[in-house]
Amino acid sequence: MSLSCMIVDDEPLAVKLLESFVAKTPDLELLGSYTDSVEAINAIREKRPQLLFLDIQMPDLNGMELAHMLPEGTKVIFTTAFKEYAFESYEVSALDFLLKPIRYNKFLAAVEKAKGFFSRNVEGGMWNENCSAMDNSQQGNLIPHSTFHIPQTIFLKVDGEYRQVALERIIYVCGMKDYVMFYLEGERKALITHLTMKAVEDMLPQQLFMRVNRSYIVALDKIRKVDRNDCIYIGEEGTSAEIIRVTEAYRETFQQYLQSKFPGA
Repeated sequence: MSLSCMIVDDEPLAVKLLESFVAKTPDLELLGSYTDSVEAINAIREKRPQLLFLDIQMPDLNGMELAHMLPEGTKVIFTTAFKEYAFESYEVSALDFLLKPIRYNKFLAAVEKAKGFFSRNVEGGMWNENCSAMDNSQQGNLIPHSTFHIPQTIFLKVDGEYRQVALERIIYVCGMKDYVMFYLEGERKALITHLTMKAVEDMLPQQLFMRVNRSYIVALDKIRKVDRNDCIYIGEEGTSAEIIRVTEAYRETFQQYLQSKFPGA
């Protein structure tokens, strides 16, 4: 599939290199390049590229700040000389993180990852031809809900390595400051990765997972029971079992889910 893209980097030589990479990469359409991040955000909102190659260290408005201002449908591949920003890139759900000096093979791998991401969401009816997110009424007019694509796996960075995890194995996720712990079926120890709970919430499909308090996201099909005090009993009896309280801020949404499963409850 073809992707529209833009480049934002305050170093002209870095911009030229990325432009040369885009020019020789099939199915990439360059909508513009910018060395001024403030000027760039206006152009991004107007042209709504699907993909943004974005430097982090820039004056006035840095890349991380700019990433929080992007329109829906624009995804980021960060380009930077500072590897310490890698963890922060997860907070804005960046597709990839390219460390300067960027080699073409790394650039191409990141583009292929982006194509895979957009291809899955186009199959699921989540992007229109301008790659802006559709609202529910648009989705209902164009594609039946039953045909929406739900990803089967996610990648987590654990101990410096990327690990592919099947969604069906996730029991629950627990947040602790700047880290989250994924508890999986068949594993005694949690997988610990540097992410925010908001990033995890965005990453996991809402059809399968729900946040029930500030620190916990649960797999809905792993819930064994819910008691009268809104406590969720999740996971098989043993080391992976947990009792999680649904707090007030999330109670209404969770009750709506229960009622959808048990009308009249």
